Amino acid sequence: MRVTYLPDAEGVRLAFAIGRPVGNAVTRNRLRRRLRAAFVELNPPPGTYLVSASPSATSSSFAALQQELRSAVADVTA
Repeated sequence: MRVTYLPDAEGVRLAFAIGRPVGNAVTRNRLRRRLRAAFVELNPPPGTYLVSASPSATSSSFAALQQELRSAVADVTA
């Protein structure tokens, strides 16, 4: 998982880059919903975030997604 961050004082904005190699539309949308739920629990600093995921993210547990997202956000905001 990769996160790109642009600081912004306006608030938190979130976008996803999940391509067709991840799976069909149902699989990509399910992953997007899971990532959004994990991201909300992080309470990140204001800014714009772009989250891109690989096909292996679809088989990860929610706890694993949270941990991976937490570490990726911490890396880009430090």
